[in-house]
Amino acid sequence: MPADGSVNGRSLPRVAKCGLSSIANQSVRMPENTTKPRLKVKPQTERPKLYKVILVNDDFTPREFVVTVLKGEFKLSEDQAHRVMITAHRHGVCVVAVFTRDVAETKATRATDAGKAKGYPLLFTTEPEE
Repeated sequence: MPADGSVNGRSLPRVAKCGLSSIANQSVRMPENTTKPRLKVKPQTERPKLYKVILVNDDFTPREFVVTVLKGEFKLSEDQAHRVMITAHRHGVCVVAVFTRDVAETKATRATDAGKAKGYPLLFTTEPEE
């Protein structure tokens, strides 16, 4: 805009000239950095479901052999293994231990296979813990 207040050879009215110059002289501040809020999503890890290893009583497997298997596979003490064996004998079943699914199934299979290797119908099963 020329110093005399004209645009393309025309004079602007005084009011318009004042309004334009006051607006033109104002500076609008724009934010220098625009930031977006970061959304950090922490993955929620869920605890694995646990499974019970259950000793099923039978009338043919010797008690001493059951205690030996419990000590060997489940790392129970002599006293703990004896109590588990007696509980299964009296009630028909007894929870031996609780593990994640893979560990429970592996231990139950290995303990059952130990009985089969000796010709006994020893049985360990697994079921989800409630």
